Amino acid sequence: MAMAIGRESFFWHKLHSLSGIIPTGFYMLQHLTLNSFSIAGSEKFNGVIGFFASIPTHVLLALEIGVLGVPILFHGVYGLFITQRADINYTNPKYRFDRNRMFMLQRWSGVALFLLLIAHVTTTTVAAKTSGHTAIEFAAWHEKLTGHGYLILLLYAIGVLVASYHLAYGIWNFCIRWGIAISEVSQRRVQAFAFWFFIFVTLLGWGALAGFVVNKPTLSATEVVAMRL
Repeated sequence: MAMAIGRESFFWHKLHSLSGIIPTGFYMLQHLTLNSFSIAGSEKFNGVIGFFASIPTHVLLALEIGVLGVPILFHGVYGLFITQRADINYTNPKYRFDRNRMFMLQRWSGVALFLLLIAHVTTTTVAAKTSGHTAIEFAAWHEKLTGHGYLILLLYAIGVLVASYHLAYGIWNFCIRWGIAISEVSQRRVQAFAFWFFIFVTLLGWGALAGFVVNKPTLSATEVVAMRL
């Protein structure tokens, strides 16, 4: 199953497509859903954080590396390989049809998302663990998103938009690649679903961000320390 340099593989293409849905896509949806508890206030959100903090460290680390880290890293790195080989020709007026535009945006959003994800993980999970903390609670997120002239909030809002698009139209591509949507009618239906799913996930993520900004944090000793990350 070795992949020759410079040559794409049917197996790795399939695995890349699958890893974009399970576990990467599922985790993203779950992650935004749990973050949306911020809408209900700091106590509700910190309750979610407390649950994950109560999981034994070795179990949580195994999940973060084996179930999430490795598949996400593979999906990102192989996605860069695919993008590097892609023939982006949407600028040519002859090829400005919907699916070619979707192809182009899927590739560009993947590259942007890869970079944004590195920045996000480095400044959250990695920063928390290297400083001796297991999580960043509500007050820390409130401080992070409302500081620096709301620049971080804007970057996260763009990140949610990019990630939502990449996942939504990744589902469309997955259904075609795996033979779920074969006919023209079924492909159009999946495309319509992808559009509304993109809107839903974007609003879910933006709602979570709004919750951190609008609601006032109830400081705890743990949060005060976390804010110093």
